[in-house]
Amino acid sequence: MDPQSLPTRRLGGLEVSALGYGAVPLSPGIYGEVDDERGERALLAAVDAGVTFIDTSDDYGPEGHNEWLIGKALKGRREQVVLATKFGLQLVEGAEPHPFPVGYSFGELVVNGDPRYVRGYAEASLRRLDTDYIDLYYPHFPDPQVPLAETVGAVGELIDAGLVRHVGLSNVTAAQLRAAHAERPVAAVQNEWAMWRPIDVELLAAARELGVGLVPWSPLGAGFLTGQVNRVDEGDFRWNAPRFGAANLKINNDRFVPVRGFAAELGVTPGQLALAWLLHQGPNVVPIPGSRTPKHIEENLAAAQVVLGPDVLARLDGILKETPVEGATLL
Repeated sequence: MDPQSLPTRRLGGLEVSALGYGAVPLSPGIYGEVDDERGERALLAAVDAGVTFIDTSDDYGPEGHNEWLIGKALKGRREQVVLATKFGLQLVEGAEPHPFPVGYSFGELVVNGDPRYVRGYAEASLRRLDTDYIDLYYPHFPDPQVPLAETVGAVGELIDAGLVRHVGLSNVTAAQLRAAHAERPVAAVQNEWAMWRPIDVELLAAARELGVGLVPWSPLGAGFLTGQVNRVDEGDFRWNAPRFGAANLKINNDRFVPVRGFAAELGVTPGQLALAWLLHQGPNVVPIPGSRTPKHIEENLAAAQVVLGPDVLARLDGILKETPVEGATLL
């Protein structure tokens, strides 16, 4: 894709490419094994194609692997991109684990958003990313034992110190967004949102009202919406998701046949339709699909050029309303 053909959007005070790049697949132990050379090629293919928004976390891969890989790959190109990362799941020494329930088979995750630890999280990420500042910094999940506004206040102190430029939130409710935004202006909210996972309407309304950008994670349904996932194997994180269990996966694939047929009618791939649909939900929406394959990255980015008129969107929304999904996702 010609880099000039990828439009831009705003996440609060940040200008980014209309489609970002979710770097989670570049680390082992998530979608199975991957080597660093392949990961670097994929990331640089995205940047060369015009992506200016890279999303990661200190919890992607063992010992901050994802951040380390990004820092290495972007050496000398840091100013070309907006770097977003997340914190709170990779506990630092002394941080007590605060559990919260999830829909995956392992039942819960642990987090610690205590303000005392936020600077330590950030300094570790800065070292791995090999940068002096983080453009967008998110608490990965709200801590059930710490008011989110307190965690955000600590991120605000990092902004004052020049280590972070903008506050983000991840996996939050409308009420949590409003409380955090009252503490410090929030640039973006990253929540799961895709054709098979609706966003909460109150959160959507609050983000629009406050001028906050929305960053859908797993916009391709962890690959399901491409129409190419017929099974997952042990060692793939989706193995833990009821929605990807063998029986549920077959049911869901059968139910999404009409959606894929509609994509064919429009002359786009199912994945492109899924991304274009999200882009048409509002000018403040910036999905972050991830891939290890340059060809698939280019295919994803072409979705930014797909125009869905009002009648097409109405038909598609009608199909989606008649397409129930079996099984839970993470949240």
